Amino acid sequence: MKIARLAHDDDTLWGIVDLDAGTVQPIVGSIAEWGPGLTAGTSEPVTTGSPMSLVDVQLLPPIEPTATIVGVGLNYWSHLHKLGVTERPERTVGFIKPQVAMIGHEAEMAYSALTEQLDFEIELVAVLGSSDIDQITPTNQVLGYTIGNDTSARDAPPPAFGGLDLFSIKALDRSTPLGPWIVTRDELGPVHDPGLEIELRVNGERRQHDSTSNMLWDVDECLQYVLDRMPLRAGDVLFTGTTDGVGMEDGRFLEPGDVVEAEIRGIGVLRNTVGPHEKPKR
Repeated sequence: MKIARLAHDDDTLWGIVDLDAGTVQPIVGSIAEWGPGLTAGTSEPVTTGSPMSLVDVQLLPPIEPTATIVGVGLNYWSHLHKLGVTERPERTVGFIKPQVAMIGHEAEMAYSALTEQLDFEIELVAVLGSSDIDQITPTNQVLGYTIGNDTSARDAPPPAFGGLDLFSIKALDRSTPLGPWIVTRDELGPVHDPGLEIELRVNGERRQHDSTSNMLWDVDECLQYVLDRMPLRAGDVLFTGTTDGVGMEDGRFLEPGDVVEAEIRGIGVLRNTVGPHEKPKR
């Protein structure tokens, strides 16, 4: 099942996507209402009204305003190797993205004046459908998966006492595409390791290509890392890290007008165009 968040006639709602028919069927309620039953396989969302044409709606990031957006990194050895890392890290690292960073399919990516090095990162994103802490494994709480482009400002200066300024790197306004929809986990193979081919293209040129089977930490382990530190609820999402091929490896960063396509087999294509480089506000 493909489930999208959409805007139509000044309203926002969830809907079930039928790609063959080119339609979306509205769903009653929030993900907190229908997500747990769908995740557990005990019920399906209640639909309402008539199907709407996909061309008549705007696809939004498949999250609600209350969602927490978490990311982990250091998760593909090929990426770490090209960055000069010679030993496997003991654990992943995490960060939180704000809602204002998120944009949907076909939305314009803002190019902040705070960076000259806007980079791309295709990532498998897990969407939580339940917050049942009694589940056997964390991935039993996963409703499904979507696609993320976890853009980064690579030239953010380090903070005064060293380290990474993840706030400046990861939190830029209207910069992070997510979507186009959620595909429920039953369509994608093993829950903890769906083994999906991922590819990112810039203006049709392949820049990243890998399989989620090559993650150092599978979805279960990524979720456990987060859950050891904070609870997650239905509708929260987890970015699971990117592979090699990013701009920071060869200096080929995004430019205004670039068309970026992030594709994950079994989910679809998330397409966005980079907007004009913004001018400093002062």
